[in-house]
Amino acid sequence: MKIAIIGYGKMGHAIERIARERGHEIVAIIDADNILDFNTPEYRSADVAIEFTTPATAADNCIRSFSQGVPVVCGSTGWTSRLPEIQMMCDRGQGTLLWSSNFSLGVNIFFAVNRCLATLMQGFPQYLPSMTEIHHIHKLDHPSGTAITLAQGIIEKNGRVKEWAEAEEGAKAEKVAGEERLVMPIAHRREGEVPGTHIISWDSPVDTITIEHSAKSREGFALGAVVAAEWLKGRKGFQTMDKMMNSLVADSALLDILR
Repeated sequence: MKIAIIGYGKMGHAIERIARERGHEIVAIIDADNILDFNTPEYRSADVAIEFTTPATAADNCIRSFSQGVPVVCGSTGWTSRLPEIQMMCDRGQGTLLWSSNFSLGVNIFFAVNRCLATLMQGFPQYLPSMTEIHHIHKLDHPSGTAITLAQGIIEKNGRVKEWAEAEEGAKAEKVAGEERLVMPIAHRREGEVPGTHIISWDSPVDTITIEHSAKSREGFALGAVVAAEWLKGRKGFQTMDKMMNSLVADSALLDILR
């Protein structure tokens, strides 16, 4: 399989190494200093591009790739205000995109655990949710895209939680003015080179239930992105990690990709 890499920072280097280890060919690497290389035969030969850049550049990079007929796996966060625009292009047949706030297979399992716990907590109003996310000092957006996805999962599965808001660490959920529903606080910390930690707590007067996912390195994100590129090849339109995970489980292929 031929892969193009958009963004050649630490994630781009990890993706390149893992893709080569899995037998793929890297046909183009695009960074801030060679944007014109989108318009090359080498780039157009790619089966899929993998994009990890910045909130300011991700959407335009997807559009540039679409113009060359190359599908995109995108892991950049902080640009979801433009995601409907890109999804509409995909729906019109103008491109193919698999976007996720987090490509780690473990995190996507954590998403499912989070939704399950939120559903259980629907019947226990004494428990109030909060979240803290911790990332490296280079991460520009906050709260993280993963934290927002986790919060959306809680809102979807627990009718007591209406929305989320950024808050100081240790803040408690508060009722929406004039309503019985809650605003869930999300705190963020930026420390050293932490790849990513997400902690969700449900606190009551007598105890606290906590679930946590902590990444040990960028390897999990890079592997998941390459697996997503393998899965995306030959597919069209707007795709999601939920679709991919469901497909892999249905195909009994999940254990194979984790080898």
